[in-house]
Amino acid sequence: MERDLGVKLFERTRRGAQLTAAGEAIVEDIRLSVARIDAASHRAREIGAQRGGRLTIGFASAALFSLLPRAIAALREEVPNVELMLREMSNAEQASALEKGSIDIGLLHTPVAVGGRMREKLIVRERLLAVLPLSFSVGDDGKVGLKDLSNAGLVWFPGDQLPVVRAGILSAFRKAGCEANVVQDANRSLTVLACVAAGCGASLLPQSVTALQFAGVRFCDVRDGDNLPPFELSAIWPMRSRPTLADRFAALLEA
Repeated sequence: MERDLGVKLFERTRRGAQLTAAGEAIVEDIRLSVARIDAASHRAREIGAQRGGRLTIGFASAALFSLLPRAIAALREEVPNVELMLREMSNAEQASALEKGSIDIGLLHTPVAVGGRMREKLIVRERLLAVLPLSFSVGDDGKVGLKDLSNAGLVWFPGDQLPVVRAGILSAFRKAGCEANVVQDANRSLTVLACVAAGCGASLLPQSVTALQFAGVRFCDVRDGDNLPPFELSAIWPMRSRPTLADRFAALLEA
């Protein structure tokens, strides 16, 4: 080996031989390589037995409130050595990531267009609630009307983020005899709540958002909100010929 490498690996004396600095470096590299091979072999066995693997999950903010924590806990119980990559993303970002294969499963608001052969599972369909600053006056029935929200101005997601839901909201306002006045775009639910708390306007968000104790806002029903669209959260993931971790995770997703 010394001849092949062109370096001296041992200092030889009558008492024996000792490693040189180059020899010690090679031994250390060999130890590390063996450890990596052992780790790779263990990971392969775990994946083969469906006790491990890597799963990249994209998710909308609404999945954070209760759905995602429960599903992750259930998956870790079934697949103890799973490696999770979690990415909070908008609908449009998830659709693009699914098409590119950079996430394995997306938890996003439907309907949404995603190219390729995909599976889809509706997880929950929620009604929209009004999100108001604490100073906002509500009726004696504890509710607000769409005209009240129109006058306050809406804080909502950008037009290209949830176009179908947005169109349904605009239609509901028109049917109530007023126009939805979007005064502030916000691309995450927490940003919407922060803008409402700051007095930028009012909003409409799914009922699950009430799980957050967010200072400066209150939630209430919309008196004439029967025509407001439902707010759906679904799982979308690629269709494969063999069962995948994404299939297993999707089976655990329950409202």
